[in-house]
Amino acid sequence: MKARTFPGGIHPPGGKQLTEKKPIERATPPDRIVIPLSQHIGAPCKAVVKVGDLVKMGQKVGEAQGFVSVPVHSSVSGKVVAIGPFRHPMGNVQPAITIENDGKDDAAPPLAPLDPSTADPKSLIKRICELGVVGMGGATFPTHVKLSPPEEKPIDTVILNGTECEPYLTADHRMMLESPSRIIKGLEVVSRILGAKRAIIGIEGNKPDAIELMRKSVNGAGDIEVIELLVKYPQGGEKQLIKALTDREVPPPPGLPMDVGIVVQNTGTASAIADAIFDGKPLIERVTTVTGSGISEPKNLLVRIGTMASDLIAQCGGYKGDLGKLILGGPMMGIAQSTAEVPVCKGTSGILILTKQDSLMREPDPCIRCGRCVEVCPMNLRPYQMAVLIENERLNDAEAESVLACTECGCCSYTCPASRWLVHLFKSAKAQIMANRRKKKA
Repeated sequence: MKARTFPGGIHPPGGKQLTEKKPIERATPPDRIVIPLSQHIGAPCKAVVKVGDLVKMGQKVGEAQGFVSVPVHSSVSGKVVAIGPFRHPMGNVQPAITIENDGKDDAAPPLAPLDPSTADPKSLIKRICELGVVGMGGATFPTHVKLSPPEEKPIDTVILNGTECEPYLTADHRMMLESPSRIIKGLEVVSRILGAKRAIIGIEGNKPDAIELMRKSVNGAGDIEVIELLVKYPQGGEKQLIKALTDREVPPPPGLPMDVGIVVQNTGTASAIADAIFDGKPLIERVTTVTGSGISEPKNLLVRIGTMASDLIAQCGGYKGDLGKLILGGPMMGIAQSTAEVPVCKGTSGILILTKQDSLMREPDPCIRCGRCVEVCPMNLRPYQMAVLIENERLNDAEAESVLACTECGCCSYTCPASRWLVHLFKSAKAQIMANRRKKKA
């Protein structure tokens, strides 16, 4: 059967050969961790500990504030030594809790396991929220919110995103190879909560070993289908994935996948759901790929949340060559950092280190109206036109041109022969538009 895909997109160099064959290693726990109180889309947490408190591994240290929020937990046992501003992977400074590791891993008692076949959906959703599960693919949307669609929007299909289309990253790939049954258990919990009759696991064709193993693993596991997808970026975007697998089209913003009867979850999220339901374990660690041309020994690491990027870089042999750029995430949608003293959060799927040669950015030239950005845009937008409007401070016109529908995937910037910094413009414009809306509402 021909691999499925979506209109538009690009084919950047993969870079996955650096780590795709490397099994997941457990990272050495650090001497200290920094737990940001905001690790998800929505309201930040409120600290429920104070400086001097002794905490256990898995203990709640930040309480959710509102429906679109989840708590955070300590990934080590030890002493709270600071609560205050700390550099966040998003590039700004946000409140965080610093804990000195005592090296004992004295764990808080886990919650009792739940049986998805007998527990009611509300209990399962409450557990997922209590244990801090969020989208692990990078978006960090609180999972319990996704699993609580309104009654008038029934869900018939659950999609598990195993594409991992972002270059260099291989964390999801390794998890599918090393913990397939755990991922499938999490998927079954999601289907049970939503009452979905169909489940699909979408995996790009550059992971044939994962496709084969997941197909063997779902044999006899109900109505779960594993479908091969064409290798193309951003194949893992929710709307692109839904189009490729079901031919349904999510409405323009504020349209959501639930509007077409679908919920999408990441493979890492499914594993975290299984941990929460069957083991009563909070989200305190994740698999992160440390890779790139500027690292001595690229690896896939199982990392405690709150570990400094600098600690993981050291565990991978340190830098190699002239350091050009440090990115948390992948090269297309990750965020460049000014320092390695920044903590791994729930959404940190990768730490990418590039040499100066591999991270050069030439100065942009004027737009030549070639239309390449239009051809590759997976959202069917006109990036060149939006850029001109934004540069001329015509934000209302840019909004009318649907700049808010931009997913910031970077396809337009990548393909632009004039090296225009298109995504930078769109991010800035979207932030200004939303700030103006909040100001007007207030």
